[in-house]
Amino acid sequence: MTKLEQALDTIAYVQQQTDEVILFNSFGKDSLVVLDLIAPYFKRVVCVFMYFVPDLDHINRFINQVVCRYKNVEVVQIPHWNLTYVQRGGMYSVVKQVTEEQKKQKLLKLRDIADTVKEYYKMEYVFLGMKKADGMNRRLMLNTYEANHYVNNGMVYPLATWTQKEVLAYMQQHRLPEPVRYGKNASNGVGFNIDCFLWMEKNAPGDLEKIYAVYPESRRILYEYHYKNG
Repeated sequence: MTKLEQALDTIAYVQQQTDEVILFNSFGKDSLVVLDLIAPYFKRVVCVFMYFVPDLDHINRFINQVVCRYKNVEVVQIPHWNLTYVQRGGMYSVVKQVTEEQKKQKLLKLRDIADTVKEYYKMEYVFLGMKKADGMNRRLMLNTYEANHYVNNGMVYPLATWTQKEVLAYMQQHRLPEPVRYGKNASNGVGFNIDCFLWMEKNAPGDLEKIYAVYPESRRILYEYHYKNG
């Protein structure tokens, strides 16, 4: 069985159960490939995009570009589960001391968000773009789901056996849009790292200001970089 056949086998297994599914979509390479694979097989696909700061213009433009390709796809944007850690620790906030309310912030995981979204939309299956090739922990986890079409408690992993090279080849073959690349080693998601902030400083200064409005102390990321580099 080829990697594509394995992915389609996983999709077919879910299709036998339902015609509506959820996709946690970062709009990076892996999730774009999953979206392209599953869109023809389901009546409705709800893409869940998790943000750190909502309504960044360059992200919204890319999302709109992608969803125009698919008539049965809708996008909902919700806070990223990692924000519970950011908020609890007061990361980049203007307040120097963490409040008692922040200390009581419940720390969430992806599974918590997935369960909430499944309940809200009354859908049982959530697709994700995780691969064994992403690292040892992913490989160990996904190996345990192999006997059940890479499905576990409603979480579905059609790219489980794929490599990054195969993902890139699929994108090129099917002419999928290239996600924003903030830096050579950066992920596709917006984060508090110098590559991302340098890219926005040059290409999306308005979005950088939106981040500063929520996390004022994040200004020091670029300040310290430019100070050290003249």
